[in-house]
Amino acid sequence: MMTTKERYESAREIYRQAGVDTDEALKILKDIPVSMHCWQGDDVIGFDQRGALSGGIQTTGNYPGKARTPQELMDDIDKVLSLVPGRTKLNLHASYAIFEEGEFADRDAIEPKHFAKWVEFARERHMGIDFNPTFFSHPMVKDNLTLSSPDPEVRKFWIRHGQACLKIAQYFAEELGQPCVMNIWIPDGYKDIPADRLTPRKRFKESLDEILGIPYDKEKVLVCLESKVFGIGMESYTVGSSEFTVNYAASRGILPLMDNGHYHPTEVVSDKISSMLLFFDKIALHVTRPVRWDSDHVVLFDDETKEIAKEIVRNDALERVMIGLDFFDASINRIAAWTVGMRSFRKALLYALLTPNKKLADFQEEGRLTEVLLIQEEMKTYPFGDVWDYFCESCGVPVRETWYDDVKAYEEQVLSKRD
Repeated sequence: MMTTKERYESAREIYRQAGVDTDEALKILKDIPVSMHCWQGDDVIGFDQRGALSGGIQTTGNYPGKARTPQELMDDIDKVLSLVPGRTKLNLHASYAIFEEGEFADRDAIEPKHFAKWVEFARERHMGIDFNPTFFSHPMVKDNLTLSSPDPEVRKFWIRHGQACLKIAQYFAEELGQPCVMNIWIPDGYKDIPADRLTPRKRFKESLDEILGIPYDKEKVLVCLESKVFGIGMESYTVGSSEFTVNYAASRGILPLMDNGHYHPTEVVSDKISSMLLFFDKIALHVTRPVRWDSDHVVLFDDETKEIAKEIVRNDALERVMIGLDFFDASINRIAAWTVGMRSFRKALLYALLTPNKKLADFQEEGRLTEVLLIQEEMKTYPFGDVWDYFCESCGVPVRETWYDDVKAYEEQVLSKRD
């Protein structure tokens, strides 16, 4: 029986004949940062509220073992990191502030000190941190409105929250020596057909201008604005539509963020990436798996995930596209869900790196479209799995499905003891 290394050497020769350097692909792959979303571990609950999710977000399922404390969430993140190859960043929501006993700060008053333990955690693991203001699951979300609310007190509260998050994001960047991607998404919208679409968007624009009006280092904090097509309770109208967010980002010198669950079912983000790269120096992604709607299923090694990765790689945009994952599934083991999603997107990046992209692009330019099609199809049966297995082994993480043995042991020893 061939060893993982022997299978890799055989695969390397097959890919070499196709014009692909697998050694170089693995070198690049290992250093591509993928941002791991903390909210898969506790169903997007966070530590500053104890109520149910609200604001157009819903998690389904009640699998036992959810993280209940910062330490439990950190332990779970560590378990996933031990199973996933490559460079990882940590992606936090503001609702994951950690308070000392007897201390509390509302979202408009959070400070860097409330995230010091996260910085310590990330520094010890040589990780950067990305960040998100949390504009949901809070009493000041009034009638599904935040930054676009007609109530000035509601708007002011959330503007202060956004400004506080900018300061925290810069703190992350300065402490950890890596830029912090700070993504703004709001749940604002209406369930039924609105009488006035313009005014809420005008208020949203003015609120964003106030948030971004405070001083911050644009090299250290990469502010993004994320769109959405609809949400629970806002099915007919979303204030932060794609047209709004792209135009605002372009006019204010910030990044657009595309979540591939936030578009109509016939739209695909993979087709949008090349257009966005022509007009923005950098863009950001939240990679998820929508099933008929924005349901945030676990990311798989499926066609659209592969196409997203291909567009990033073939356009030489690995340093221009900020990659984060965004899904939350409470119906299955949360550690397994995290691991499947993280490994799947890393597989997609490898698959893209093992494609003879230059040759295919040249053939397209020369009108050799038959050859483009047949090479794309033949590459699907190349020994990709042997290269992936070798990458996992060389990174010191389990090969193939053996990682689930670790998850089952962790569930028995740790998760099953949580109430």
